[in-house]
Amino acid sequence: MRTVGVIGLGLIGGSLALDLRRRGFASRTLGVEKDSVAAQAALTIGLVDEVTDLDTCVKKADIIVLAVPVGAAVKLVTQILDRIGDNQIVIDVCSTKEQICRATQYHPRRGQFVSTHPMAGTEYSGPWAAQPGLFDGRACIFCDSEESDPQAVRKIEEMYAVLNMRPLYMRAAQHDVHTAYVSHISHVTSFALALTVLDKEKDEKHIFDLASGGFSSTVRLAKSNADMWVPILTQNHDNVLHVMDTYIEKMKAFRDAVATYDEDKIRELITEANKIKKILR
Repeated sequence: MRTVGVIGLGLIGGSLALDLRRRGFASRTLGVEKDSVAAQAALTIGLVDEVTDLDTCVKKADIIVLAVPVGAAVKLVTQILDRIGDNQIVIDVCSTKEQICRATQYHPRRGQFVSTHPMAGTEYSGPWAAQPGLFDGRACIFCDSEESDPQAVRKIEEMYAVLNMRPLYMRAAQHDVHTAYVSHISHVTSFALALTVLDKEKDEKHIFDLASGGFSSTVRLAKSNADMWVPILTQNHDNVLHVMDTYIEKMKAFRDAVATYDEDKIRELITEANKIKKILR
């Protein structure tokens, strides 16, 4: 019999709770959700068996999952570690890692904390966005796992194996650099594109009627929740700024080529960009 407690019943937390019970890893799931409407929705949808307060969840759960925005997670994680017993494990599923790993570094129960980032999600948020099979076939990054007790790491590896995820291992600083390039800049770009189109739409009312699938897929991430992304972008400040500067350089190269009717340069830039096919098939 194993009880999993999930703090934060949004897309990631709700989907985790749902599949861990459906696939037999958890015999019981507890949820903590400060938004009363979201809490009721999570119960109605069947994401968890019970919604409870934080103290009860920490007392009863064998594995406690922090699935709140990373700013809140950094504040909560040591408070939770202060209260757990010898056989409990705490994990987070946040998108940035340096600050949360730094916050727990010298805690007496650091070994019972496993920092993870399941690389899955959609642009939607809240318990209504939770879905079965969200994690199937995706990667889960374990950060600074050598600081955790091996037994705790094995248990969380088992948990993610039930979700059909493949584990990757890296240092927290390395994780934050890589996610700035593969995830965070994608969201910033999408936000900026949405703002550009919304600004232009004031004058051109037909722009959304003309929008094709390419526009929809590019701007999709602009629907993402600000409460989640504000702390991600501020906590990963240095890495995000670096990749944004690189992005601006590439955008300027395209602008200069278009401004000077330089077809050869435009072709060169597009051909160079096409090499992404070798990575993303």
